[in-house]
Amino acid sequence: MKVGIIGLGLMGGSLAKAISFGTEHTVWGTNRSPEAVQKALFVGAIEKELTKEDLKECDLVIVSLYPEATVDYIRENAKLFKKGAIVMDISGVKRYVCDALYEVAKENDFVFIGAHPMAGLHLSGFEHSTAKIFNNSSMILTPYEDTAWGHINTIKELFLKIGFTNIQMSTPEEHDKIIAFTSQLAHVVSNAYVKSPNALIHKGFSAGSYKDLTRVAYLNENMWSELFLENRDNLINEIDSIVNNLVQYKEAIENNDRERLSELLRDGKLLKEQIDG
Repeated sequence: MKVGIIGLGLMGGSLAKAISFGTEHTVWGTNRSPEAVQKALFVGAIEKELTKEDLKECDLVIVSLYPEATVDYIRENAKLFKKGAIVMDISGVKRYVCDALYEVAKENDFVFIGAHPMAGLHLSGFEHSTAKIFNNSSMILTPYEDTAWGHINTIKELFLKIGFTNIQMSTPEEHDKIIAFTSQLAHVVSNAYVKSPNALIHKGFSAGSYKDLTRVAYLNENMWSELFLENRDNLINEIDSIVNNLVQYKEAIENNDRERLSELLRDGKLLKEQIDG
């Protein structure tokens, strides 16, 4: 299978390496930065730079761009894709992308499948990409209801071969609702948490809990702003929920209400135990 990858940053570059080093498939890739293409060629992540003329030969095209750029790229090149080819995106929101591309795929006779790898680093760029990033991770797929299972199975087999251990089937709506909680809220909270007036003088007073809570505060503000705004309804609901919960803790502490505070802490602990099984 010939695989074309659009965007050779952290995720696109990691996919290029994982597929090239872990399968027999041929990988071609392109990036707006020529330096990334040259690095990918040098390490063998891609066999050659992908051109628009090459799209008609690709059995699978993976678009690793921000959501809006993904939609723009696929719309602009829709007539160039091989008939019957599978075209995928791996961006962090699915309703915006999947809704925008359903008719485009139908009209141009290619198969579009939304995807989101549950893997990553706080760093970006091809230089930080690694084939091992997907090991033991989950890949979420959000195919349309009328997508043939043969196409889905082709994708599932590929991702399982390069390290993913779970393929999670979902809908764009379910994906965006849950990802607002599991990923987007965590980034908002972490980023807001480090704005404490004590943040710059914490050294020597912190351990694992600080490190765990602040890891994703170091983020790509341009990418995450776009992801947050494309999923703002779900994210606002999650922010409202955590603010309401924090207010309850704050009120118990203000009122010196040890019984209420213990109750809140116990409820959170028990829920965490239930979540973890």
